[in-house]
Amino acid sequence: MKSLELVEVLKKQLGEELFDWSYDKETDKVRLEHKVLQRGMDISLSEILAKYATKKQVAIDEVVYTIEQTFAAMLQEQEIGFEQLSAIYPVIRSGSFPKTSKDGHPFITTAHTAETQIFYALDLGTTYRLIDEAMLEKLNVTAEQVREIARFSVKKLPTEMKKDEVAGNLYYFINHNDGYDASRILNEQFLKEMAAQMEGDMTVSVPHQDVLIIGDIRNEVGYDVLAQMTMHFFSVGAVPITSLSFIYDEGHLEPIFILAKNKVKKEQEKK
Repeated sequence: MKSLELVEVLKKQLGEELFDWSYDKETDKVRLEHKVLQRGMDISLSEILAKYATKKQVAIDEVVYTIEQTFAAMLQEQEIGFEQLSAIYPVIRSGSFPKTSKDGHPFITTAHTAETQIFYALDLGTTYRLIDEAMLEKLNVTAEQVREIARFSVKKLPTEMKKDEVAGNLYYFINHNDGYDASRILNEQFLKEMAAQMEGDMTVSVPHQDVLIIGDIRNEVGYDVLAQMTMHFFSVGAVPITSLSFIYDEGHLEPIFILAKNKVKKEQEKK
């Protein structure tokens, strides 16, 4: 891998829309300027490439983590204060969830999938309040800063799981009941780490806000079990999101229509 190729890899993993990038050929360094913070840092490409020769992707993951944590610390130094920064989180809602508050103020949102939408919440301890446009001035933040803060905050949430095995398929459950279990679907590093453990298809499900289900689906029975499981959770959840599950593939979430898939299979078996 060469320096310019490494720059493109870093842009892809860190998000080209978040930073202004400038490459200095003489020093073999790249300068990142955070568009929201208006602050930056220099990255020595030669040092990363030396580690890449032996550690491969791990070397890149390490520098990405370091950069993200550095800018997270910078965010905490902003005038809005540490307590408010650490209390903003993303929350997942269904695509049909109301886009405005009861007072008619539009919520701050971000597109996620065809089935789900990202909202943002100010944590109040035992509950939280969804952030709308009217709250931005009170918090002294922009909508983009809210998104950035939440992006870093979700990575701090614990990801301890329970595991169950059914018919040779593995299912992992995150259920901390902190209001942000489904939000862990936005922790890209966590999903990548889980993907590395999979032997079959990796599925991700957010049937309601207080559970995230990750499946290692190794046979057709696994899809039947997953369909029944997500439908059950969807029906009993206090804040239901979607009964559909998603295939996770290299950072992308694609909905899978399990019930339709198995109906076709059964009809074929009857013939």
